[in-house]
Amino acid sequence: MFRIKKLDIFIAKQFGLLFVGTFFICQFVLMMQFLWRYVDELIGKGLTLDVLAQFFWYMGLMLMPQAFPLAILLSSLIAFGNLGESSELTAIKAAGISLTQAMRSLIFIVCCIAGLSFFFQDVIGPEANRRFGRLLIAMKQTSPELEIPEGIFYDGLPETNLYVQKKDLESGHLYGIMIYRRTGSYEDQAIILADSGMLQSTAEKKHLLLTLWNGEWFENMRSQDIGGTAEVPYRRETFSNKQILLDYDGGFNLDDVSDLSHSAKVKSSFRILEDLDSIKQRCDSIGRQFYKSSRDYVMSMPTASHDDSLRMEKQMAEGVSLDTIYIRLTKEQKLKAVKDAVSQSQSVVNDLSMKSDFSFYENREYRVHQMEFITKITLSLSCIVFFFIGAPLGAIIRKGGLGVPVIVSVIVFIVYYIFENSGMRMARADEWAVWFGKWISTMVLAPMAIFFTYKANKDSTVFSMDAYRIFFMKVLGLRQKRNLTRKEVIIEEPSYLADAEMLKNLSLAVEKYDEEHKLRSFPNPIKVFFRPGDDHEIEQLNNVLEVAIENLSYSKNSYVLMKLNQYPVIATHAHTRPFERKWLNIVTGLCLPLGLFFYLRMIRYRLRLYHDLQVILRVNKKLIPRVLELGDLQKEATLYV
Repeated sequence: MFRIKKLDIFIAKQFGLLFVGTFFICQFVLMMQFLWRYVDELIGKGLTLDVLAQFFWYMGLMLMPQAFPLAILLSSLIAFGNLGESSELTAIKAAGISLTQAMRSLIFIVCCIAGLSFFFQDVIGPEANRRFGRLLIAMKQTSPELEIPEGIFYDGLPETNLYVQKKDLESGHLYGIMIYRRTGSYEDQAIILADSGMLQSTAEKKHLLLTLWNGEWFENMRSQDIGGTAEVPYRRETFSNKQILLDYDGGFNLDDVSDLSHSAKVKSSFRILEDLDSIKQRCDSIGRQFYKSSRDYVMSMPTASHDDSLRMEKQMAEGVSLDTIYIRLTKEQKLKAVKDAVSQSQSVVNDLSMKSDFSFYENREYRVHQMEFITKITLSLSCIVFFFIGAPLGAIIRKGGLGVPVIVSVIVFIVYYIFENSGMRMARADEWAVWFGKWISTMVLAPMAIFFTYKANKDSTVFSMDAYRIFFMKVLGLRQKRNLTRKEVIIEEPSYLADAEMLKNLSLAVEKYDEEHKLRSFPNPIKVFFRPGDDHEIEQLNNVLEVAIENLSYSKNSYVLMKLNQYPVIATHAHTRPFERKWLNIVTGLCLPLGLFFYLRMIRYRLRLYHDLQVILRVNKKLIPRVLELGDLQKEATLYV
């Protein structure tokens, strides 16, 4: 039986407060990013506060499902990071409660948030998208002249560039107008200059009426000279009042208000499933119709005359090829045959191109509806996936606050965004299957969530910075320096005479080792890579050195502690062979470039070991007399007592 415990309530409170805060932060960031797409349409429009309030309200409703996963990721990271940093997570585990048991209340909450995300996408989101689109069109059609910027060319009108030096927002008048119209080739261009003008939308909101005063019209006339002369005639017109009708393109890439209901973004999942069947049926019907019309068109193509056909069939029956038949034709017949073939081929190509574009548009509409339906599912599941990434990572990293969690959240979200955006584009372009393009982000992050959850339950150090630092120090040949300090509490001082004797024997052993191994000479590569064997002597010498350092570290003498810090940290294996396993050494030796690298690296370690042994001898030479003096004083004090 599931019972709510105090621990569940405590963790839920920690997560809930953070989720509320991070949700508003993520919502604000997403709204600002979305706002930049329409910032030019908002500035200088003279919009009232109620219109702006509706704009931001609908925008917020549309972006809430996208803010849920990011807020869950960030809040779970911070919550479990705080628990780990304050050692509360350690206490929970010490009480016999696993990480999964500690997360069970949050798992239920996150599943509820995922359901809420689906509800927003399926019920509230479509209506918000519909009203947002209508609001944008209404804002655009209210004052089209306010869309025109001052001092730069505006290219938001089809085949027209419009320059306005100054505009009056109250009256709607434009001053210092220059218009560059392009209607086809270079020979058919027009430049219009006017002192002032006014831009108004027509009643049906499909065109713009531009009224100009006091200006000139310069227009190139299309050349009729077939010979290809470079001179292009033009006409010049001076006018005091002129009206020009321009096609109205809002630049929002949105459908008309009456066509918004056909967009997949304004449909619920149930309606999308219904429309998918009708769209598929329409696509199949169009495909069959195109196939039938193309076949009928080929069958009805004009052919040669009856006599010519009989003559060609007779010649081909006699074994004469088409090339031979073409060569026997007269010049006029050849020209006519080529023109007919080119004309028929071009007609077929144009017809197939038109049908291909139309079929691609219909199929694209089918894919867009599929993508929108799958998005409602994947975006809801991403809430759960992001939680199982954020909570285990917070337990592993054990860093709270907004520092490390924000960095990790941004990295995870960037990975998600790259795969999600790439998959969407590839699926929409019909280069990937729709299910693969929309599920690829979830398929990439789900194994990460499973891996992090497993590692967090096993108390893994996969994200321990100290472990990675030690690993890279070993790879790069770096080592730490000793940092021995005087101990605050010393119960018994070391036996100085015994330690001095140990250091003397160590010096003799080091000198003997140096004479026998000749570390400054190059080793035999065959022995290095293909013969087993470790240097146990240096291991014993290092053990003796560490025991002596450990004993003398309890000394109160500052000189002794200073000399102990001068002893090097010895690498006992790197100077003999690259790896401890025999087969790895053999593979490395057979791979010449890699083997050469490790061979040179081993030579470097041999030279460093030689230098370390010399340092040990020099430190022992200065430290042993001081240790003997302390030993004598210690012996006298013992005798006196």
